[in-house]
Amino acid sequence: MVPEREPLPTRVRDTPPLSPAYERALIGDPSDPGLESVLADPGVRAVIDGHVRLLLAWTPHINLTAIREPAAVATAHVLDSLSALTWLRGRRADRVLDLGSGGGYPGLPLAAALPDAAFTLAEPIAKKATFLRTVVEATGLADRVTILTARAEELAAAPGRRAAWSVVTARAVASTADLVELAFPLLAPGGSLVAWKRGDLAAEMDSARRAIDALGGGALETHDVTVAGLTDHRLVIATRTGAVPDAFPRDPAARRRRPW
Repeated sequence: MVPEREPLPTRVRDTPPLSPAYERALIGDPSDPGLESVLADPGVRAVIDGHVRLLLAWTPHINLTAIREPAAVATAHVLDSLSALTWLRGRRADRVLDLGSGGGYPGLPLAAALPDAAFTLAEPIAKKATFLRTVVEATGLADRVTILTARAEELAAAPGRRAAWSVVTARAVASTADLVELAFPLLAPGGSLVAWKRGDLAAEMDSARRAIDALGGGALETHDVTVAGLTDHRLVIATRTGAVPDAFPRDPAARRRRPW
């Protein structure tokens, strides 16, 4: 008989504490003055650290991330997510949709750091969405963070969801062109997609520009990430300026048949 698995923790206090190496990685040299004050805020840190503790406790059971060392999580997930904070603050984003949230990055750290914004995290895999709901409840974010078990295509077809968000974020989800196709129908006019990318983006940007033109037009820009340890990372920002045709987004099969 297979022994029953212990229930996964739903409270931060039932998880192991984080290591000193995590703390050093998180605040040792963020290389971004805008992050220093955020990471010094006890309320923000309680949410960020609680999320990490639950992530590490749940990951062996539902594979939320391949990164298992707390210090690596601090750099590769937390600081990487917060690298968009300065841009988002300048934009004064009030309604943010995170597509394919997975383990909660970038959505949850950004929600912790932007207390005046309402966040929606869309994750189509039910067990990952359950994890996200657990974190939101355990860290006190439930009043302004909503978890949806849904794909972008479903949201775009749902009443009241199309053109409903000022910013869409996406990290390690798809090509920039596919993200433009998924995000633009969900963005209000003038809204922006923020995509986390790395490496040489020349070919990807060409495809993204074709997608932007087909979805009513807009602007495309890249920003280098200045956080230590993330020197090859970039933020790609695509801003919707025109009317998005009703035919978008296409279903996944159609996007595979006719890529950008």
